[in-house]
Amino acid sequence: MATLRVTLRVILRSMWRRAGGRYSLIVLGLWVLVSLVSLVWTPYSLLATDGFHVWSKPSAAHPLGTDGVGADVLSWLMAGSRTNLIIAALSVIVAAAFGLLLVAAMVSRHGALSAVSVVLVDALISVPTVLVALILCVPFGASAAVIVAACGFAYGLNLARILRPSAMLAARSAYVQSALHSGMPAARVFLTHIVPNTLPVLVVQLSMSAGTSILAEAGLTYLGIGVGAGVPSWGHSLATSVKFVGIYPLTVLWPGLVVTAVVVALNLLGDALRDAADPLANPALRGGQDER
Repeated sequence: MATLRVTLRVILRSMWRRAGGRYSLIVLGLWVLVSLVSLVWTPYSLLATDGFHVWSKPSAAHPLGTDGVGADVLSWLMAGSRTNLIIAALSVIVAAAFGLLLVAAMVSRHGALSAVSVVLVDALISVPTVLVALILCVPFGASAAVIVAACGFAYGLNLARILRPSAMLAARSAYVQSALHSGMPAARVFLTHIVPNTLPVLVVQLSMSAGTSILAEAGLTYLGIGVGAGVPSWGHSLATSVKFVGIYPLTVLWPGLVVTAVVVALNLLGDALRDAADPLANPALRGGQDER
């Protein structure tokens, strides 16, 4: 346990000393902090509206202004941060589980299963995420669950296709074959020997999937198949104000900046974490020595 803590400390310190890693840690830390704070406090209630002050400019009372019904933009963005955090986290979990399950089938020793799974992934990967969301929206209605399911399905297919080459190399290695011949269960071999060899690619792809899920939430909510009308989210803030961008541009600017900053941070996080956790790229991990 002590060794794990030292390793994590070295990785975080290495990420902090990289510009991209520092940016991602700061932005994502603020995102989580704001999400937690919004659970107990926002400047105004989300139900509070003021018909006499609609589309107000930033002021002391409303730092980011108000929207078309006089609701405080900052309060809705704060509350929306936790919705987007949950969607991003669940999308990554579903994509990782589904993608790794497909990878296990694609590198299986059963030739028929491997061949069918490869063809299946190549066929389904062409299905757009929006189409999957539309299909799910018919029986289940517009909700965050539809976004998570659609993103998890689409990103899982993409993850499986990208991980397959490195997983195949590991599956054909001598130590994996030796473990299989020694009687170790195939599932345990996959989790303990094959998956660790795909971690650099896996980390980058999952961080990009988290960022893309935020963009997907904004797009799907704008189309009316995302989160419900009363659920706060960054996509909801964009969808309700984009029609008036030519008249009140600031109401679109704030959620747009938040989405951009977080998506960039998530994309940089994967690269920074991959470099910081790689002993070949990070000398501080070799011999337990910290960077100076």
